Amino acid sequence: MRILMVCLGNICRSPMADGLLRKKVQQLNLNVTVDSAGTSSLHQGDAPDKRMRETASELGTPIDALRSRPFVVLDFDRFDLIFAMDKSNRENILSLARNEEDKQKVLLILNEIEPGKDLEVPDPYYGGKQGFIDVYNMLDTATDRIIQRIKVNE
Repeated sequence: MRILMVCLGNICRSPMADGLLRKKVQQLNLNVTVDSAGTSSLHQGDAPDKRMRETASELGTPIDALRSRPFVVLDFDRFDLIFAMDKSNRENILSLARNEEDKQKVLLILNEIEPGKDLEVPDPYYGGKQGFIDVYNMLDTATDRIIQRIKVNE
């Protein structure tokens, strides 16, 4: 299985989701590829936001090696599931979909926790330290649910 995490700049939320799921997949020795991307190419090649890296490291999930990249149409071919962090990014991804099959791959990540509620992972970029911790905790729970989904489908 191949899973892609997507937010706007690929410097806060999606690299955190990527790092969390990647760590869990490795710990469980699952055959899953994990990556992340942004619907904007503004931060292409950049490391995740320093505050997100610090929070991730403090909470046991270092993401320093990750680099931002833009979401591209070929990602629909490369990945089985594409998790958007919020509705705006989901719409940006869906606008690039070529067909219904592409669209079916795109999901809101917090629907893994609260199915059908279309809740969004808030962007911590303009907030304080607690916002980064809150995002980490939300994504930790969501990635636990994704792991359950993977195990059921193995």
